[in-house]
Amino acid sequence: MKRAVVIGASGQIGRPVVEALTRDGWAVTAASRGGGRDAGWDEGVRTVRLDRADDAALAAVVGDACDLVVDVVAYDAAHARQLTALAGRIGSAVVISSVSVYEDGAGRGFDTQDRPDGFPRYPLPVPETQPTVAAGEESYSTRKAAMERELLAPGGDFPVTVLRPGAVHGPYSPLPRELYFVKRNLDGRERRVLAYRGESRFHSSGARNIAELVRLAAARPGSRVLNACDAEAPTVAGIGAAIDAVMGVETRTTCLDGPPAGSVGLTPWSVPLPVVYDMSAAERELGYRPVVSYAESLPETVGWLTGALRGQDWRERFPLLARACPDLFDYAAEDAWHTA
Repeated sequence: MKRAVVIGASGQIGRPVVEALTRDGWAVTAASRGGGRDAGWDEGVRTVRLDRADDAALAAVVGDACDLVVDVVAYDAAHARQLTALAGRIGSAVVISSVSVYEDGAGRGFDTQDRPDGFPRYPLPVPETQPTVAAGEESYSTRKAAMERELLAPGGDFPVTVLRPGAVHGPYSPLPRELYFVKRNLDGRERRVLAYRGESRFHSSGARNIAELVRLAAARPGSRVLNACDAEAPTVAGIGAAIDAVMGVETRTTCLDGPPAGSVGLTPWSVPLPVVYDMSAAERELGYRPVVSYAESLPETVGWLTGALRGQDWRERFPLLARACPDLFDYAAEDAWHTA
């Protein structure tokens, strides 16, 4: 039986990756900081605790020979070097990067979006051949770019598939964008405001679809970079309507023609220009077909979020989201805007 190690197995992407590989006949070692086990995993999945910063511990988990390493939590060039140092023991690897590495050819990317005229003007859709930011240590984007360069440097001597997801969604997310609509519905908010006419599109990536790409890449090792997104890129208004349908509510939506008015109209998807990624390379090279659509994935996500919020303040439950978007639920400002 082929042996696979999944690093970061207990997270949002790692859980369905373990499931997908197990169903495909892999003997999986699920490595994570806490060493936890998902209730949906097969009994044959082996779990281990792993401190990613400990090179010797990682080498021990990989062992003398491992057919596949899937790294869900690799972040920078140092993490990439950990893997390339073990290349002689690893048959192939699949590593999760991010679409944040792209820039628009004029120096604009995710790191410049808050500057005047800094939002990137990407082609529609964005192919994997689009320029990327310079590798470095300055930001999440530059660190991911540095990681990719280190991983791909060996070429065919160490087959690595780099996957670039967009706005990842699904249960166990530390940054659940869908909370914006779910919490409003749970709080009985009957109206909402959306910036940019509700037409903002920031391409989503279902965790189960990413896991399917991992499964396919594991079966066809190679050195490549692929976008890892859903089949569709719904508008923010479409996302809100789909979540309303799952929760059985009706919400009146008012749209602003332009940007948010302070916190009013601001959502985790609010972008002035569409951000959509080309999935044709994954279809062509791996035969990729999404296993779930965005709408089909929502009941699981909504159910998980509803349970996660029960009896807890959203800021305490999701501190990463609270730091990134502290004013998501400024109801007083919204009410004042409606009555102005």
